[in-house]
Amino acid sequence: MAYDEELAGRIRALLAGESRLEEKKMFGGLAFLVNGNMAVAASGQGGLLARVDPAASGELVATTPAEEMVRRERPMKGWLRLDSKDVDGDELDVWVERCLAFARSLPVKR
Repeated sequence: MAYDEELAGRIRALLAGESRLEEKKMFGGLAFLVNGNMAVAASGQGGLLARVDPAASGELVATTPAEEMVRRERPMKGWLRLDSKDVDGDELDVWVERCLAFARSLPVKR
């Protein structure tokens, strides 16, 4: 499955004007990096891949429709997946801002 181009366009619009923004094909989707750190992606499996503070993962999974990303049968704290229907309105704004805040908090990658 290819990533959702409409979702990618919505993310791109929300990130317009963000300094040091880069788009990169990753994980079969289109990732948006800030200062060299992935913030959010239109996932190649559909929906949104959100990178958040790992310390907040458990609470976000418990209180939102997000699920932890599982890779090689291991849950990955700080990497959350959401279906497209879960970010079809203003919810996307909240997730993108949350992801931006975390990416901005990380050391800059060259």
